[in-house]
Amino acid sequence: LGLALYTGSLCVLSCADLVYHDYCIVGAGPSGLQAAYFLQRASRDYMVFERSHAPGSFFALYPRHRKLISINKRYTGKSNSEFNLRHDWNSLLSHDRRLLFRHYSRDFYPSADEMVRYLEDFASLLKLRVQYNTAIIHVTLERDEQAWNGHYFILTDQDRQNYKCSCLLVATGTWVPNVVNFPGSEYVEGYETVSTNPEDFAGQTVLILGRGNSAFETAENILGVTNFIHMVSRSRVRLSWATHYVGDLRAINNGLLDTYQLKSLDGLLEGDLEDLAIIKDKKGKLHITLQFYLENSNISAGVDAITLPQDELDNFAPRAPYDRVIRCLGWKFDFSIYNRSLKMMPGKGDKKKYPQIKPNYESTNTQGLFVLGTASHSIDFRKSAGGFIHGFRYTTRAVHRLLEKRHHGVPWPSTIYPVTQLTNSIIKRVNEASGLYQMFSVLADIILLRENATAFEYLEEYPVGILAELEMQTGRKAPSGLFVVIMEYGKNFSGADKDVFYYNRAVGEAQHAWQSNFLHPVIYFYKHLPTEHEMKLRPPDWPLPRPDAIHHIVEDFLTDWTAPNAHILPLRRFLENCLSTDLRNFFAESCFLFAFTRQKLPPFCWQGYMRMQGLEGSEGLRRHAVEAGLLQDYSITDFLGDRPPDSHKGSQDQLLRDHVISVRPLQHLVNAKDE
Repeated sequence: LGLALYTGSLCVLSCADLVYHDYCIVGAGPSGLQAAYFLQRASRDYMVFERSHAPGSFFALYPRHRKLISINKRYTGKSNSEFNLRHDWNSLLSHDRRLLFRHYSRDFYPSADEMVRYLEDFASLLKLRVQYNTAIIHVTLERDEQAWNGHYFILTDQDRQNYKCSCLLVATGTWVPNVVNFPGSEYVEGYETVSTNPEDFAGQTVLILGRGNSAFETAENILGVTNFIHMVSRSRVRLSWATHYVGDLRAINNGLLDTYQLKSLDGLLEGDLEDLAIIKDKKGKLHITLQFYLENSNISAGVDAITLPQDELDNFAPRAPYDRVIRCLGWKFDFSIYNRSLKMMPGKGDKKKYPQIKPNYESTNTQGLFVLGTASHSIDFRKSAGGFIHGFRYTTRAVHRLLEKRHHGVPWPSTIYPVTQLTNSIIKRVNEASGLYQMFSVLADIILLRENATAFEYLEEYPVGILAELEMQTGRKAPSGLFVVIMEYGKNFSGADKDVFYYNRAVGEAQHAWQSNFLHPVIYFYKHLPTEHEMKLRPPDWPLPRPDAIHHIVEDFLTDWTAPNAHILPLRRFLENCLSTDLRNFFAESCFLFAFTRQKLPPFCWQGYMRMQGLEGSEGLRRHAVEAGLLQDYSITDFLGDRPPDSHKGSQDQLLRDHVISVRPLQHLVNAKDE
């Protein structure tokens, strides 16, 4: 009995120590704070767990040389806040206009210290619930049929405090350095610890392992003081302006390319790092060799007893000894804290540094576990901006909307418009929307057609990877077909080996819009919602399955798709062909004429003129329409007959009054005609 009472008291104690929240967010970086903002606005029960004493701890250390490569364009010539976010790559989404990054830095490439200050203000000014100095060291599952997803997540911190939640949002990013082990790798310095003082490298010869922005950032810092710098990686250099991927090498860091191509001693090499070996001589110099040269050699005997590549090939490229070797190979996701029950598996190939997730950002093997921010970049790796603030601020909002529908029955936000506003709605979004612009080929606007195509429902920034699940994920129905509005680059324009500056690289004529290379809007039309099978069979590099019809809006040098002839007219005609209707706007006189000469009125007349909506007529408006060729020119004198000239003004007013037609009698006439 005493043993039973003791065991029961332990259970009560452990249950009391278990803190419950509906949502647990691990990590108070940008994506974690962004998720917290949306949950707080929706009045949900959540908590953010951060191992450091402040948010954004990654930016407190990285980048090591403190200059971000995310642009801070403070002026665009426009006041539209949504448009301006297209060129603000650092701000998170919020209702507080004080929390725009342009208020924190005037630099085009701002300092990482300003990002730390910004994230601190974002958390404090919005009063987000963040528990600092709490390092989650273990995550496991507790099966329970009553839970949202059939299980709870149990989180344990460094003090053995346990937390229980129904939904887990992982926002830890990728922070574990990539390390390659080979003979002599103990002589390699890591990017995370190497000195940032250029004087420490004065007169030295340096080898850098890696070819990403961290490698070139390190080289840029010491370029002017070293003897020479060599850089080796297994892949060729990828320039962001050629690949159109912001994670590839940016121009701000590529000074070494100049000195390499202009033969100023620095150079780039390609080779598999796992085949390398480093030998240290008595003077402390580091020699590069290949592992197979060490198979029959005694390493402990020293470099003089080992055959080096240059002994057989006297012009072996990295034959000169180096003073320092620096590893700059990026980071990977930390899988170590997750119990096997969660089945958190790394991706394959180039995506092995990220956890496996589905297109809705949920873990492939564990329902209710969502990955946000940089760690979710496997969805659009080397394609779009999902691994960076200006991309994942929108994917995080999309995940929040999916959770609102799944757990709280809140449908995806939408707006219903009459079909006459279809062209205008698309033109407005492609010219303003930042989410479509930054997350091209990943997020899309969905236009659901109502019965008989008299109206439509507009959903913004939905993940196209789960288009087949739209009705379930959003709570919206698509019984009569749909349009998908997305942004794309030309299919064959981007790539590390592409010349993106070739002559005639841009298309200017609407009839050749399908050949557009630069980012431009594409509209897909489906008579029925695509199935999961159709999504799997979509052509390579296509974000969507083959549609029933497709329209490219021709690329524009100013990314301003408002030209009446080049942009709007072709779009309207495409929509009209898909819907078999007339989407033009008409004057009341034309609608009046159509009522007596057509069996079916255009939607604008039905939804506007027949409901007494539209502009009130005037002589100035009539004359403008005549001069523009929109109305026939019925001369005033045709109606005046032999009236004296001084009665012209009054007759003109009488004419305008005579043209005001009663809508109710007209409606009876039309109905009678239909009958």
